[in-house]
Amino acid sequence: MQKIAFLVLSFSLTIACGQPTKNGDLELQPETQRNYTIETVVPDLNNPWGMTWLPDGSMLITEKSGELIHFKNGTKTEIKNVPEVYVRGQGGLLDIALHPNYKQNGWIYITHSSDEGEGNGGNTKLIRAQLNGDQLTNIESLYKATPNSKRGQHFGSRIEFDDNQFLYFSVGDRGNRDVNPQDITIDGGKVYRLNDDGTIPTDNPFVSTPHAKSAIYSFGHRNPQGMAKHPETGKIWVHEHGPQGGDEINVIQKGRNFGWPVISYGINYSGTTFTEETSRPGMEQPVYYWVPSIAPCGMDFVKGDRYPEWKGHLLVGSLKFNYVELLKFDGERPISREKIAEDIGRVRNVKMSPDNYIYIAIEGQGVVKLVPKA
Repeated sequence: MQKIAFLVLSFSLTIACGQPTKNGDLELQPETQRNYTIETVVPDLNNPWGMTWLPDGSMLITEKSGELIHFKNGTKTEIKNVPEVYVRGQGGLLDIALHPNYKQNGWIYITHSSDEGEGNGGNTKLIRAQLNGDQLTNIESLYKATPNSKRGQHFGSRIEFDDNQFLYFSVGDRGNRDVNPQDITIDGGKVYRLNDDGTIPTDNPFVSTPHAKSAIYSFGHRNPQGMAKHPETGKIWVHEHGPQGGDEINVIQKGRNFGWPVISYGINYSGTTFTEETSRPGMEQPVYYWVPSIAPCGMDFVKGDRYPEWKGHLLVGSLKFNYVELLKFDGERPISREKIAEDIGRVRNVKMSPDNYIYIAIEGQGVVKLVPKA
């Protein structure tokens, strides 16, 4: 099946042009002046993975251990009837997002690890549900990656909608790097695109490819844990963990192969190499990559006018180095890097709220926001 997939793709994919920018090409600048204060919004959380805002300004926050928290007026309420979560390693209750027309339809989308289906262990699942008081109702299963695995790594997962209300979500390679990412007949190491009801868009790239997973939109990914829609172009951007080095930022393109693990700028954690190639015809180059790794998690573009010098640029959380990185771009070309919220803790997520404040979810702490100084 894998050879068939490559033959099909060889006619449809173009050769990646140019060389990407790595962190060594852009010196990471410290904060010269902190023009904001850091305000704790939601304290006492363990591993706040996903967060979103309801129309009344209250928050929904996922705890990886399986709790869905509703935070309103200073009070945390645990939402009932959350589906059972397969908690193992990096797996648990993961991302959460509202439908763009939430006020009209009330749909909430959630990814989590699940032991449902074939094989032992678990894999990533996408559901949608509605919130009625303090419980989820009308829960619908939209996609479940298969097969299950007892491995504890690389579940992904982030969720984003594009301007046409297509839903994108990521599933990591589940630690099976030599099989899953490059085979479009197998789940894992992919970014998927669905209609909002879970059906397959008719123009998805592999709907006519025999045996392919027709929900796949792009492949050759390792473990995407950041996803955001560009505020001007509407393109979906992701970042993903490399191994030791080789974390990447990619702009998702229909049907494209992003190379993992055939090409990579990283090496094994042991220090040995697993590939000599950093480029190959038919495989995409990242727009940016980090060596050494920063362990990126969570990302968003700065919107609104609260942080005028940062507007339109990209925020990326660092689990490894306990800060948020501000990457400024000229189009899709990175031009500078700067630390913000330095020494804040392991950043699990960073997002813009509907009223255009920057919120940061920190492991072992909670959720904070950056409040510009008057």
